[in-house]
Amino acid sequence: MFTHSPLPITHYLNRRKVMNLAPHKYRVNLSEWHKMGQHNIFPPQARVELIEGEIIEMPPIGPTHAGCVFNLIELLASQKGKMAALNVQNPIQLSDFSEPEPDVVLLRPSPQLYKVGHPTAADILLLIEVSDTSVNYDRDTKIPLYARDGIIECWLVDVGARTVEVYLNPTQHGYTEKRLFQLKQTLIPTQ
Repeated sequence: MFTHSPLPITHYLNRRKVMNLAPHKYRVNLSEWHKMGQHNIFPPQARVELIEGEIIEMPPIGPTHAGCVFNLIELLASQKGKMAALNVQNPIQLSDFSEPEPDVVLLRPSPQLYKVGHPTAADILLLIEVSDTSVNYDRDTKIPLYARDGIIECWLVDVGARTVEVYLNPTQHGYTEKRLFQLKQTLIPTQ
């Protein structure tokens, strides 16, 4: 069978330059993301967001989450006057790779009413995420994203814990100030 004795596999590996290529994620940018929407890539009922170039499927909105968002809308709508616009579960554009849909956003008034483009971090006075099933994802992924993009004030309503985490003073490394409010405590936006 062999006319000479076979060489160990290490002989071949030593003679050949082995390339070690790790797989990389393909990041979707906003242009590609919007084209996907125009071509109905996702079913109409899909709850997906673009977060740092990754398409994230969000959990369905349950009645507890919906009720909390409704109560926030009622409260903020009665308090905001003409000093801010209220935006509910609509996209905001953060970078070329992120377009989340936070639950509630108070925006600077705009003559165009954001018909030309989605609001950006500079337009946002207050951003609120309501979390019942996604609290860890919101706290560990979305809140730091909002800080890096310079959103000046962010609230995380933890429905299960019945608390509101208030994040202030954004930096590239996160918010430098975090306050925790319990049920029945008074909470007023800083802006």
